[in-house]
Amino acid sequence: MRIVCLAGGIGGARFLRGLKAACVEAAPEEPAEITVIGNTGDDITLFGLRVCPDLDTVMYTLGGGINEEQGWGRTGETFTVKEELAAYGMEPQWFGLGDRDFATHIIRTQMLAAGYPLSQVTEALCARWQPGVRLLPMTDDRVETHVVVEDEQGRRAIHFQEWWVRLRASIPARQIALVGADEASPAPGVLDAVREADFVILPPSNPVVSIGTILQIPGIRSALCEKTVVGVSPIIGGAPVRGMADACLTAIGVETSAQAVLELYGSDLVDGWLVAEEDKAVSLYGVAVEARPLLMDSPEATRDIAAAALTLARGLAS
Repeated sequence: MRIVCLAGGIGGARFLRGLKAACVEAAPEEPAEITVIGNTGDDITLFGLRVCPDLDTVMYTLGGGINEEQGWGRTGETFTVKEELAAYGMEPQWFGLGDRDFATHIIRTQMLAAGYPLSQVTEALCARWQPGVRLLPMTDDRVETHVVVEDEQGRRAIHFQEWWVRLRASIPARQIALVGADEASPAPGVLDAVREADFVILPPSNPVVSIGTILQIPGIRSALCEKTVVGVSPIIGGAPVRGMADACLTAIGVETSAQAVLELYGSDLVDGWLVAEEDKAVSLYGVAVEARPLLMDSPEATRDIAAAALTLARGLAS
């Protein structure tokens, strides 16, 4: 099997781990080729270093280096550098980079400064972690998600990370924009991977600032529309599975429901849609909808969800 997955951060990474297990269980003698197209809209420059949170979360999770409790950052992490920077009064202090994590960002920044594109840098970093998938950034071009908010300082645009991490999405977003998307191109290998895939799976990542940003890179959505695509709903019974996807959906005028997210993606893109049992009434013409337990509350449950997505995708692609 050749599978392409679009992925954001924690939810996408954990789903991918379940997908790898499901693929081994389905065909132990014939390893699946999984290509992950990772969101880079969350990327940010901090202390002169280029940080790619979603790419790193996938890499660490599948490579066995993630902090399992929080779902991001390194296991066994310390924060001496962060504390020293704070002692000097360096900002921002709301984004916690650990000492081990700093090493990844130093290497990435040095390679980017030497002229290597992000896709090659990511490949080099993955050589250490061996995630068992091919991890590609959605683009080598610099794009960043910014959020327009209105508070006592007036109407202004801030980086997505400030809205998400520092403010915890407590201020309503007036607009969410992927700056630089119009001029960006898919990273090398992205469109080829989609064309060669047997099918595509959309994990339960944030539909606005994870999956949605990837779909904004010119050429990616149109390529996906030519393939069999199965998505896993990130909404269960009107609430996000994890995180604050409801705040993002509200910002673009979309209801927080499995039905609304399916309609946001559209029947031109999605052929199959997995929903939670409480959302079994969801329907959209041209889309095969199946209901099943969707909480990724254990490795086994996550594997079973991924296996259901695999089964649905293989059936629709045949």
